[in-house]
Amino acid sequence: MITYTDSLDGITAEKLNGFFVGWPNPPTPETHLRILKGSSHVWLAVDDETGNVVGFMTAVSDGVSAAYIPHLEVLPAHQQHGIGSALVKRMLDALKDIYMIDLICDADVQPFYARLGMRPYTGMIHRNYDRQSGS
Repeated sequence: MITYTDSLDGITAEKLNGFFVGWPNPPTPETHLRILKGSSHVWLAVDDETGNVVGFMTAVSDGVSAAYIPHLEVLPAHQQHGIGSALVKRMLDALKDIYMIDLICDADVQPFYARLGMRPYTGMIHRNYDRQSGS
C-alpha cells in the first residue's frame, strides 16, 4: 500500500534511491534529500512495506502569488498506478490559494498534466547542465 505525506519526518537519503532516471548527471540520494528540504512544498508517496519513497513532487513558492513545480517523479516500477496523478492533485490542492502555478515539462507529458487541469503555455528557460547533480 502507498501512503501520501507532505512531511519529511523519518525520510533519509537511504529511502530515496532510483530517482532521476535518464538524467546524465543525476543528484545523489543525499542531494535529493537536500532538494526536498529546500522546497516550500513537498508531497511524497511512500511504500508502507519498505518505508521507501516511490514518488515525490516539489514546489517552491512565495506563499502569495506564485509557485513553481520543478519535480514530479515516480519510480519506474510504480508508474501507471495513479501515484503521479495523486501527487499532482495533492500539490495543486496545497497551492490552491496561489494565483500562478507553473511547471515546465516535455511535450510528451503535457497530456498527463492536461488531464489534471493544467494547460500548455509558452516559457523560457536557462539551464546550467554542469550543475545538474546539485553538488
